[in-house]
Amino acid sequence: MKSTTLSRVLCSLIVLLSGISLPSQGAASESGQKSESSQKTDGQKNESAQKVVLDSMHKELDRSFEKLKKAGDAPVYYLGYRLYDVDSLYISGEYGALTRNVVPDHDRILNVDLRVGSPKIDNTHRSRDSDAFSVVRSSAGSSRLFVPLENNELALRQAIWLETDDAFKQAQQQFARVQAGKEVNVTEEDSSDDFSTETAQKFTVEPKAFDVDQEKWKAIVKRLSAIYKNYPEIYDSSVIFTAKLTKRYLVNNEGSEIADSRTDYRLYTMAQARAEDGMDMWLYDDVAAVKLDEMPSEEELTKLINGVADNLVKLSKAPKADPYVGPAILRSKAAGVFFHEVFGHRMEGHRQKDEKEGRTFTKQMNHEVMPEFISVLDDPTLKTLGNIHLNGFYEYDDEGVPAQKVTLVDKGVLKSFLMSRSPVEGFPNSNGHGRCDPKYNPVARMGNLMVKSEKTVPYEDLRQMLIDELKKQKKSYGLVFDDIAGGFTTTSTRAGQMYSLQPLIVTKVFADGRPDQLVRGVKIVGTPLTALEKIICAADDDGTFNGICGAESGSVPVSASSPSLLVGAIEVELKEKRADKPPILPPPLFDKSEDKK
Repeated sequence: MKSTTLSRVLCSLIVLLSGISLPSQGAASESGQKSESSQKTDGQKNESAQKVVLDSMHKELDRSFEKLKKAGDAPVYYLGYRLYDVDSLYISGEYGALTRNVVPDHDRILNVDLRVGSPKIDNTHRSRDSDAFSVVRSSAGSSRLFVPLENNELALRQAIWLETDDAFKQAQQQFARVQAGKEVNVTEEDSSDDFSTETAQKFTVEPKAFDVDQEKWKAIVKRLSAIYKNYPEIYDSSVIFTAKLTKRYLVNNEGSEIADSRTDYRLYTMAQARAEDGMDMWLYDDVAAVKLDEMPSEEELTKLINGVADNLVKLSKAPKADPYVGPAILRSKAAGVFFHEVFGHRMEGHRQKDEKEGRTFTKQMNHEVMPEFISVLDDPTLKTLGNIHLNGFYEYDDEGVPAQKVTLVDKGVLKSFLMSRSPVEGFPNSNGHGRCDPKYNPVARMGNLMVKSEKTVPYEDLRQMLIDELKKQKKSYGLVFDDIAGGFTTTSTRAGQMYSLQPLIVTKVFADGRPDQLVRGVKIVGTPLTALEKIICAADDDGTFNGICGAESGSVPVSASSPSLLVGAIEVELKEKRADKPPILPPPLFDKSEDKK
């Protein structure tokens, strides 16, 4: 599902996480805690390593900027280094056996952000004749390198020096192309600067520790994956546990210094079955935490696996849905994914001045874009919402700007965009949403997207409103989407301004009162303006999904929170279907013919 192709597939939610409540007292905790003196020693080592890395970055930054600001046809006016130190663990199992066990892997990735010219126009300027399918700023003088893993100042500075030299040479060439394009192309609609001036920031905290009991989690993964042995209808399944510690170091010639870290722990499962007509179906669920002792207990994880398996078996026997346009309810988590795809990406600032983007909402500032009872904001400063962890929390973005709460829509009226340090007309500064994963360059991205409604009713009343709307539109049934795995949206002028979402659990609700019916095999499709205008009401049941969003600046952690929404018209189309039938033979465990031999 992952894609980094800007023009065609802007966003792919490559992982969908359930909203996870903080654990009860029965939650599992990490065994084998280190002694207080041992923890203190580790802390001292971490602080020493952090000092070596930062000192190396600062020394090479000062040396390079002093020389390069006077060099070349286009001298450097901005130089910044981002170094990511990543420890990761990956354990997967199928049918009670381990399939992959990547012991703690350690990488360091350097990103050099070097700009020549001036903030008004520099080497990062997007030229009109550039390939719409290229990654933003891929040839803009910013480079990436795996650097020495040891805390050796000379080795680190050597790597930084070489990458800075390469970035400078690339930037000179790119800036020449930018200037040539200015001479031959018509005036751009948005003449905003290429880079914003921001206040220098200082934020340094002690790095987190990466201490995972591998044997414990290998045993848990094996036991959980063995649960699928009880389901002969499921022909493929997996359980995966991942752990990651990302230490981030950022310095620039403006005087900023950021040194922080983030831990992520996740257990997820996917299972697949095939209906008699050849249609493949899969279900997915997972849990996540920022601390190991906040992961659910094994008993709770067992319930999660059984829930996925039970639902998938029911789904494989459900009737196939038909194409449909009409009233529907998006349950709270599904509504969050819906807004992420349909609305959120079109709020990312850099899209508003790229003339190869559709710019759906660029000229809609201070205009009504959705019902007046709906407001939308993005607040990456929130760690939790109620007792749910928010995956999109961060304190500083990847350009060293403090995270900020941004009201995008106020009572139906568009008010702002999500901004990185790439200005657009009317928004000359960042609001702390310049984000990326270690191997990419920052652009404006969502953090914690939140949908608020001033018009709410209990969910049962919302369901009755659905039935009333069905009768009003003379429809025999409507649809309820309980969960959505993710999807993609296209924003380029080369393609239609549309979105496609992959529902997991879809139910028919009949206008004449017949029992609800589970159905399979549909995708939600449509265009953003039409969908947002048709929201009728919301329930009082806010829910949160946490996920990983993949776009042109890589995969970043996000969340979206929303109440359940009644929409006057949702369009669905049939998903593709395989030609082959389910497996001819039963799984070995369930082949009774072998017992007779």
